[in-house]
Amino acid sequence: MDNIPVFNCKNADDVLKAVKENNISFVQFWFVDILGMLKSFQITPNELEAAFEEGMGFDGSSILGFTRIEESDMVAWPDPTTFQIVSWRPSDRPVARVFCDIKTPDGKPYEADSRYVLKRILEKAAAKGYTYYVGPELEFFLFASPKCPEILDQGGYFDAPPLDLANDVRRDIIFNLQAMGIAVEYSHHEVAPSQHEIDLRYKEALAMADTAVTYRVVVKEVARKHGCYATFMPKPLFGENGSGMHVHQSLFKNGRNAFFDAGAEFNLSGDCKAYIAGLLNHAPELVCVTNQWVNSYKRLVPGYEAPVYIAWANRNRSALIRVPMYKPGKEAATRIELRCPDPAANPYLCFAVMLAAGLKGIEDGYTLPNPVEENIFHMQEDDLSKHGITSLPGSLYEAAMNLKHSQLMKEVLGDHLHTQLVANKMKEWDAYRTHVSEFEIDKYLPIL
Repeated sequence: MDNIPVFNCKNADDVLKAVKENNISFVQFWFVDILGMLKSFQITPNELEAAFEEGMGFDGSSILGFTRIEESDMVAWPDPTTFQIVSWRPSDRPVARVFCDIKTPDGKPYEADSRYVLKRILEKAAAKGYTYYVGPELEFFLFASPKCPEILDQGGYFDAPPLDLANDVRRDIIFNLQAMGIAVEYSHHEVAPSQHEIDLRYKEALAMADTAVTYRVVVKEVARKHGCYATFMPKPLFGENGSGMHVHQSLFKNGRNAFFDAGAEFNLSGDCKAYIAGLLNHAPELVCVTNQWVNSYKRLVPGYEAPVYIAWANRNRSALIRVPMYKPGKEAATRIELRCPDPAANPYLCFAVMLAAGLKGIEDGYTLPNPVEENIFHMQEDDLSKHGITSLPGSLYEAAMNLKHSQLMKEVLGDHLHTQLVANKMKEWDAYRTHVSEFEIDKYLPIL
């Protein structure tokens, strides 16, 4: 990988200049479907100027959750601020990518576009003076192939080589991310065998959602070049920890951290406490977005460091929300960490529903319960009841039902996307519940 220029394009003219000066061979137009799956088509530089002026049309009825066949025309409008050369392609004929906003033929934002859903709630926060920052921790596994979860090492948390056999893979992933202007804080081997984590420096939420999509592509492409397979599947190994996407988040107002108050208990402002209360209160409704697969609920079970208990704490990692301890002189770092999301979520919708729940807490003045600093994993039912601690939904079905009946989630997602997402999750649940698994054959066939 040679040196790649990092661009800071402001408009179409900046992009056209960069394409010409860097001999770009193709420009990939990126957007996601309602599940966050990357969709892409590429155009030649000759078509780029027209694309900025008129957008590029495509068949929306062929994209999951978009439109019906009789209203299928959609237009992808490139966002010039997201233009960047991709780091994993040959440098002699470089390829670039640009994220797109999806619009209808009359130029209106398409309401089921995930990027637009996030933009809409960010605009609501901005109207109140807030800027929303997030810093996700996306864990992943490296396996020998996509056909079976064959691990590559027996390393554990923070293990170094030779137990960690993927140090070179992570290093190359970081180099590729940095080449695209993506700041990395640190990386390490995670708890489970062949499991890894690379943490990204926090950004404004829309930029971070774009970055998270890019991150997943980079991880998979670099792993493939090393002859292995990277997966963001939440729980690929039975009996081992699954992969999470803990999301650190904060609100800034007038350039200052709105979550920090030096004179308040725990140094948390009233806005911060209400924001946490909003997340706790609406967690059962939003978890179908932050944890959107049948497999997600194989991770969200007690005993594997997964946060299933709806509570908050300062140090306690068994709670759903953790508040990393304040350090004097580090007021800007005051933040909360929601620990249930997994890296297979749609990052645009994930960030949108979290922000919406937190803002709802602030708007309606939700009261924050006391923190729970004991290990909730070791609590019995009586202790949980005593502390008023409930659990997240235990299955995709339960989560989808909560999403279906949530007025707040319907407002955030919009009627069409909300309906399509619930329908998709119910279809997935029906396919799962009617499938006869290897477990059932092994257990029941010999005895029944």
